[in-house]
Amino acid sequence: MDRRSFIGAGLAAGAAALGAGSHDVAAASPGVRAYRRLGRTGIEMSDISFGSSSSADPALVRHALDRGVNYFDSAESYRWGSAEEAIGQALVGVRDRVHLTSKTKAGAHDGWRDIMAALEGSLRRLRTDYVDVYFNHAVNDLERIRNPEWGEFTERAKAAGKIRWSGMSGHGSRLVECLDHALDHDLVDVILVAYNFGLDPDFYDRLRHTFHYVAIQPELPRVIEKARARDVGVIAMKTLMGGRLNDLRPYERGGATYAQAALRWVLASARVHGALISMTSTDGIDEYLGASGATITRADDLRLLDTYLAINGANQCRQGCATCAASCPIDVPIAEVLRTRMYAVDYGDSRLGREDYAKLGAPAAGCLGCETTPCASACPHGVPIARFAREAARLLG
Repeated sequence: MDRRSFIGAGLAAGAAALGAGSHDVAAASPGVRAYRRLGRTGIEMSDISFGSSSSADPALVRHALDRGVNYFDSAESYRWGSAEEAIGQALVGVRDRVHLTSKTKAGAHDGWRDIMAALEGSLRRLRTDYVDVYFNHAVNDLERIRNPEWGEFTERAKAAGKIRWSGMSGHGSRLVECLDHALDHDLVDVILVAYNFGLDPDFYDRLRHTFHYVAIQPELPRVIEKARARDVGVIAMKTLMGGRLNDLRPYERGGATYAQAALRWVLASARVHGALISMTSTDGIDEYLGASGATITRADDLRLLDTYLAINGANQCRQGCATCAASCPIDVPIAEVLRTRMYAVDYGDSRLGREDYAKLGAPAAGCLGCETTPCASACPHGVPIARFAREAARLLG
């Protein structure tokens, strides 16, 4: 039995054992049941909040608002500005009831005036004169967060009342070192990071009786706990680990869904203040909010999460892992390439996948002619790196 089959069999056995003792969970009426203080900002945010990276529909924003969501996250790049426009249109007249955020990819050499111009564009689209949190977006380069112009910009924007708090978002292979720098130099009030059950070594600890596994990414919980200790707000994204929801429909029982199980796991963690998830349909919003207010992870939740790992564990790159980074002799940014493939294949958003792939400079083109595939065994989770990288080059290049 190869390693991937061994892990899958062990997880499936564990899932069956947990399922035998689980109880049905009745579907509850959807709505936000808990609001949490977002660190030093003092913002009381809905524990499950609105992500707009894959939608630009004002009706969805209003639906979430009617269900009690009060924190709406966007970025100038989401849906090429139309996500911000949809939020701005939907929330006219209720600005005092909600918290708005946006983001820009402030570069290593951008001046504070460049960043300010990006902010002002977002404010126009959002139809507001300030955002509650403004993030340096998708930081995976230490020089970007080291740029003194980012600090100059945040000071000026706060003094002008255009932003209340500053933040950093990230899900790349250098996430931990970028977060460490931002926290050590007090550059951010909020962090938005990829965090789910598949990224946390603690989740695997209880499974070690089932199969031999060396957990990776021990630094991710450390840096998140460091942020919490400094009263920096922590919001989790990428909470569904690829979001292949239909794969788990046959295993869901009693109204409890995989998405709810994954969100409950995140919310039950003492490491984060809240969870952010892309909301693309009214049914999806209602499903996600079924997990609001969670403080524990249930036995039937663990059954679903284990089953997801058994089915998809070897198909999902763990953001921020970087174990494979040194395996490629031509320095293909493997984790970033696989992330763009995830957008196109798992999320069904080929346009976003193509855009982000293009920003990387079509780096997987060299994978198409590679015969030695030195990356083939570089992933400890068994992700077929060479196949996925070639697929990204063909689909997105």
